Parts: sequence; C-alpha cells; structure tokens
Amino acid sequence: MLRLLAVILALWATAAAANGFRTLSGHGGPIMGLAADGNGRLLSASFDYSVGYWTGNSPQWLEGHRAAVNTVAFVGVDRAVSAGDDDVVRIWDLRTGTEALTLEGHRGKVLSVAVSPDAALIASASWDQTIRLWDARTGALIHVLDGHAGNVNDVVFANGGGVLYSAAHDGQILEWDTRSGAVTRTMVRHGFGINRLLVDEAAGWLAYGALDGGTRALSLGDGSELADLTLERRPILALAAHPGGGQIAVGDGEGYIMVVDTSDWSIFRDFRAAKNGPIWALAYVDDGASIAAGGIEDQVYVFPLDGSDTARQMAQLKRQFHTDPGEVSNGERQFLRKCSVCHTLVADGARRAGPTLHGVFGRPAGSLEGYSYSDAMTGTDIVWSEETIDRLFELGPDHYTPGSKMPMQQIRSPGDRADLIAFLKRMTAPAGQKGASK
Repeated sequence: MLRLLAVILALWATAAAANGFRTLSGHGGPIMGLAADGNGRLLSASFDYSVGYWTGNSPQWLEGHRAAVNTVAFVGVDRAVSAGDDDVVRIWDLRTGTEALTLEGHRGKVLSVAVSPDAALIASASWDQTIRLWDARTGALIHVLDGHAGNVNDVVFANGGGVLYSAAHDGQILEWDTRSGAVTRTMVRHGFGINRLLVDEAAGWLAYGALDGGTRALSLGDGSELADLTLERRPILALAAHPGGGQIAVGDGEGYIMVVDTSDWSIFRDFRAAKNGPIWALAYVDDGASIAAGGIEDQVYVFPLDGSDTARQMAQLKRQFHTDPGEVSNGERQFLRKCSVCHTLVADGARRAGPTLHGVFGRPAGSLEGYSYSDAMTGTDIVWSEETIDRLFELGPDHYTPGSKMPMQQIRSPGDRADLIAFLKRMTAPAGQKGASK
C-alpha cells in the first residue's frame, strides 16, 4: 500500500512539474512562431533558420530553411508545414524529420501558413501581397489569391476549408471562396495594418489584432463588432485560441499576454510575460492549462494560466544588440547591431542562424564543419580577411555573396567598418592570440 501511494505521489509530482512554469531550450535565435496540436506536441519556428518539433524537453530539428522561419503548423498527424524569410513553404515528414515537399513561387517572405480542417489545403500569406493556396498532399498550386494592396500577414480557414480569411498591412480583412479563388466579402477596412486572425465558427466570431494595439471581434454573420479589447499596447503580434474554445490569448509588442473569456469578451488575466521585447508567438499547451510564448530570447516559455508563477518573466536580460552605444566601443557596437543575432564569437557550437566567427580570419568562406551553408557560399573562392570583410559590408551581402543566407545590410562608413574589423580580429582570434591585433 505504501509502495502504491509512493508511485501515485511520484506521478502526481511529475504531472504537476510538467504543467508548471518551464522553458524549452535549444534554439539559437528569437522564437517567431509556435503551433500545438492538443496531443502534447509543439512546433517552434525561429530566427535561427530551424523548426523544433517537441514531444518532450528536447526537440527533433527540422532543417532546410535558408533564412528565418516565421510560421509553423501541423498538417494532420504525421506532417508539418513551415515558411519564412526565404520565400519558401516547406512540408515536413515528422516520422523521419525530413523535408517531404518544397513549395516555391512566393516572391517575398512568408509570414503565416494555415491548414484546412481536413488537412487537404495549405494557405500561405506573403509580403509579395499575395496568398497562395496549395494541395497539402501533392504540393500543387491551386490558386494565387491577389486582392490585397499591402503585405499579407495572416490567413485562417473556415467552413471546412471552403472559406479563407486574410489580413494585411492595407488594413483589410478579406473573405475568399477557396474553390473559385474569388473575394466574397470585405470584413474590415480601416487605416491600420492587421497582423493576426482567429476564427471560431461554432461561436460565430472572427477576431483580429492590429498595429494600433486593437484586438477586436466581429460577427461572422453580418460583420458587426462584438468586442473591442484595445489596451493601447501596440502592436498586437500574436493570437492563440484555447483548444476547448471559450478563450483566446493575445500577445503584444510590449511583452504582455492578455487572456480573454470569449463568452462575454471579458479580460480575466493580463500579465507582463516579457521584461524586454515583444511576444511574437503564442500556443495553448497542457490541454489548455498553460500558454507557450516566444519572443526575443532563444527559449520557448510555458506559463501556467492558474495564476501561479506570476513573477516569472521571459527576456529578463536585454539581447546584446540592445546595448546602449555609450557602454561599448564603436567596433563592438557595429558587431552588436549587425552580427550578434546570427553569430557568436566563440567556438561553442551553439545553434545560430550563422556560423561562429571564432577563427574567421584566414578561413575560406563556406568551410566551417557542421554548419549548413548555401550553395552560394560553398561555391565561392572568398577567404575572410580584413579586405574581404570590408568589401562584404561596403557592398552588402546581396551584392558580394549573392544567393547566400546573409541578410541584406551595409555599413556605409569606412571608419565604422574599420572599427568592426579591428574588434573582430581581437575577439575571434584563437586562444593565446587575442592580444595580437589592435
């Protein structure tokens, strides 16, 4: 009897710990997107070009994107879809961790993907001002939906996949017939860009979050406004729906998570989840008892919604690129602004969007073992030196290393480039040589 009691108590303690505040670590960049399936599985999209597939505290990595990953979703039981700044939508086989289909055609970063309830269709929203509708099984393009006059930020399905709603920087929410590819209704038209959408057909509402800090709900029937939850914290960057219905979570640019009871659109919890930076991604986990959140840190944070652990916050420390200019030298300031989010200076093997810069001087471009380079970098004859790094930032990677993963950026001032190079020479030298360069 005592043995049985001990086993029960151990199981209870394990369950309580699993549902309490916790972090999921492993990414090497900010968390841009999250998706949960209600069965204990979670997908995370990161600036480090990777997708994490979590069934516990350690992920399976889905690698293949050539730029930051912005959005993820489950496609049925065994597959997932992701998209990002490389303009490509990728479908993954979760059983093998390999890329099953590559969907190309967008000419701008993809901010959102949605999967129809029957997992037959995938919609992708892009900053090329279009939405593409794909066959989820074959990857075939069904429609290009072209009706917005600005970057498209989000899409959600309704009516079993027969209806699609889209939101864009042009301040519009459009309703589409997915069979014909035609716009059937304009739900919203105002002066602020709209970032996020949620729909609950059973309850008859569509909710959206906008640049002006507004979170609003509309009737699916006549489009009338049901609620305005604007709290003047802008912009709204993330929305998530409770798996059992009746509740939504809202994340904003000032680091707050607001939890709303949709039966009467009352706010029953509102807390600052991030000391620094925004809430970019939200997903309900633990059967809806907790909310997973992503922001400027490299971890996913899971907050219980029972009011415990209220003192916990993500992003306790500012990222390096937030350092005040007066606290560091100009060379370090250039590194923090231009390089630190993608690269480290030490040989720690940490997951990052770019390879470590440790020992970079004298290293042939595209040659660091263990990092997945683009073909553009492995095919170049560049060797990193004071001259080539200066040229890289003078012209910009899009001109000096076209086709590489490096984001477009320049340092126009020769003095700033020289200061950066001097800092890199000092900080990336092998052990025992750090004092060799001034």
